[in-house]
Amino acid sequence: MKIYHDSDVDLTVLKGKKIAVLGYGSQGRAQALCFRDSGLDVTVGVRPEGASWKLAQEDGLKVAGFADAVKGADVVMMLLPDEVQPDIYEESVVPNLKKGAALEFAHGFAITYKLIVPPKDVDVIMMAPKSPGAMERVQFLEGFGVPALVCVHQDATGNAMDIALALAKGIGATRAGVFETTFDNETKTDLFGEQAVLCGGLTALIAAGFRTLVDAGYPAEMAYFEVLHEVKLITDLINKDGLMGMWNGVSNTAEYGGLTRRDRVITPASVEGMKSILDDIESGKFKDDWRAEWKAGLKNLKKMEGDESRLQIEITGKEIRHLFERKS
Repeated sequence: MKIYHDSDVDLTVLKGKKIAVLGYGSQGRAQALCFRDSGLDVTVGVRPEGASWKLAQEDGLKVAGFADAVKGADVVMMLLPDEVQPDIYEESVVPNLKKGAALEFAHGFAITYKLIVPPKDVDVIMMAPKSPGAMERVQFLEGFGVPALVCVHQDATGNAMDIALALAKGIGATRAGVFETTFDNETKTDLFGEQAVLCGGLTALIAAGFRTLVDAGYPAEMAYFEVLHEVKLITDLINKDGLMGMWNGVSNTAEYGGLTRRDRVITPASVEGMKSILDDIESGKFKDDWRAEWKAGLKNLKKMEGDESRLQIEITGKEIRHLFERKS
């Protein structure tokens, strides 16, 4: 993968350009503020007079409805949830997107699965920071940045990659490193990571470990500390220095126990399950399932959230975390 740094990128390609940031959630807010602080002309597009509208105004940014933000914009950034992007695109972007503009995404879902099919006379690009928005903003304010991915799906003007890279520089990502990829690769690896490891796999592993200890008669508080509280400590070691850095940072007992017993948990059946998850992503089945869930009003998702909130590990965790809250 090609990697770009500050010296490779010219931010001035965005000077004098109107950038419309649609959405003011985690990524929308962080990116809009960083662009503003980098001297770029930013307008935030949100629903009129909602909470996001007021927050963007309080942050000192120009605010408009979706359609008005898109009108005349040179770069239109779709920083909205995947599930609402197609509708807002059809309602507000299509009638107002000018020829030669750049349509930008922070995740490739809508383009990869053809939920949005842009006209041929615009650039279609991605600039995807590899961090939640809050940390992205913190890193920028500290004079650094988080890594990001960039790619071009459609280069109508011949300047698509320059624009994507300039956006990355605008949030400080080129200080860390920006990796060139494709929409397809970003979308499918991102979904797989979320489902099999980071969100799905990890939470299932934690919940199963907690249940095993509690069912064996151990105190719920002890189980919580051992299988959830310390996860951050271990992942911080892995993030900093890799797997071997983590093994070198824990005790010999922990290393030997982990290396000799982990295959009892992540078995060949677990790997087959991961392959089936990837199959659903590559075939479009997950996309179809998620779109159907959204259209049905998220009934299954809300039920699963309710079930999760009633787990003993959640109840125990709230009690423990409350004990460690900083008193003002």
